[in-house]
Amino acid sequence: MDHHPVLWLLIAAVAAPLLGQVPLGFRMPVVVIEVMLGIVIGPHVLAFVHFDGLIAIMFAYAMATTLFMAGMELDFSEIKGRPLSLAVAGWGVSLMLGIIVVGIFHLIPLVHAPMMVTLALCTTGLGVLIPIFRDGGQLQTQFGRLMIAAGTIGEVGPIVAMSLLLSQQYSTWQEVGFLLAFLAIVGIAAAVSAGARPPGVLEFLSRQMHASTQLPVRLSLLMLVALLVLAESFGFERIFGAFAAGMIVGMATRGEDGKPLRAKIDAVFFGWFYPFFFVGTGVKFDITALGNDLTTMLLVPTFLILLLAIRGVPVWLYRKDIARAQHLPFALCSAVPSFSIIVVITEIGLRAKTINPDIAAALIGAALLAVLLFPTIAGALLRGTAATVSSARMP
Repeated sequence: MDHHPVLWLLIAAVAAPLLGQVPLGFRMPVVVIEVMLGIVIGPHVLAFVHFDGLIAIMFAYAMATTLFMAGMELDFSEIKGRPLSLAVAGWGVSLMLGIIVVGIFHLIPLVHAPMMVTLALCTTGLGVLIPIFRDGGQLQTQFGRLMIAAGTIGEVGPIVAMSLLLSQQYSTWQEVGFLLAFLAIVGIAAAVSAGARPPGVLEFLSRQMHASTQLPVRLSLLMLVALLVLAESFGFERIFGAFAAGMIVGMATRGEDGKPLRAKIDAVFFGWFYPFFFVGTGVKFDITALGNDLTTMLLVPTFLILLLAIRGVPVWLYRKDIARAQHLPFALCSAVPSFSIIVVITEIGLRAKTINPDIAAALIGAALLAVLLFPTIAGALLRGTAATVSSARMP
C-alpha cells in the first residue's frame, strides 16, 4: 500500500473538504482535517505515505506557493489609515511580549532559537480569517476591516523579520544593502506589472488565458520561481521571494480584468500544491514526539495560551474602535496563527538544527488547536453579540 504515496495523499485531499461538510455543530477548518489525515496515512500511524521522494520535493514547492498566495491576498489600499497604524502598533506590542516570554524559556533553557519561536507566536492567519468573515458578513464592517489589517501585518511582519533574521551570509550593512536592492527590484517589477495593462496587452493575454498555452498562468509561475532564485541569491530565505512574487501578481490582477487569472491560479495552487503542503505536513509531523516527555506534552497547551496572550493583549489598542463585547472575539481572531508560516519556521529551524524537534512538534500541535478552537469560539461570540444587538433594537 505504501508504493502509491501520491494516490493516498490525493485521497486525503479529496476526503478533507468532504469531511469538513459533516454537521458537527461547528465548522472545522479544512486545513486542520488535511493535516490530521496526513498524520493518519503517515509513517507513525498507517504508514501508507513516507516523507521522502516526490512527496518531499513537492512539499518544498508547495511551501513556497502558500507564501505566494499570502502575498496575493494583501491589499494595503483597503486598510490604509488608522486600521494599518493600529495593526503595526499591535504587532509591535506582540513582538515585544513574545521576546520577553520566549526569552524566559531560553534562559530555563527550553527554547534554543528564541527569535524564531517568537516570530511563530506573533503570526496571524489571514487566509483562515477571510473566508470566515466573508461567510459571516463581517468583511466590510469596522470590526472586519480592523481585523484584516491586523491579520495582514501578522503575516507580513514575521515573513520580513524571518528573512532578515536568517540571512547570515553577509554583514549587517551588506544585508541592509541587499534588502534595499531586492525591494527595489520587487518595486520596479510591481510597478511594471501593474502599469503594463494597455488594451493590446490585455487582449493578447485574454486570448492566451483560454488557449492550451495558459500564458498568464505560466508568467505567474515564472515570477514565483524567478523571485525564489533572486531571494536566495541575495542571501535571504526563498519564502521572502515567494511572498514578494505573490504581492506583484496580486497587484497586477486587481479588479475585474484580473479575476479570470486569479481563478486559474487558485485552481492550480489550491487544487494541486496545497494538498502536498498541508497533508504533507501531517505526514511529516511526528505525533509520537508529543508524548516523549512531560515537558513536551505541557508545551502544547503552553504555546496555545501564549498564542492567545501575545496576539490578544494588543486588543486594548482598539478599545475606542470596537465595542466592548467585541474585544474577546477580536483577541481570539488575532491569535489565530498562520499555520503555513509556523510550519515554514519550524521546517527552516529543523533544517538548520536550531529548533529542537520536540519544540517544533509542540508549536505545530498548538497551531492546529488554535486554528480549530479560536475562530470557532470567536464566531460563536460574534453571533451572540449580533443577536443581542438585534434584539435590543426591536421595539
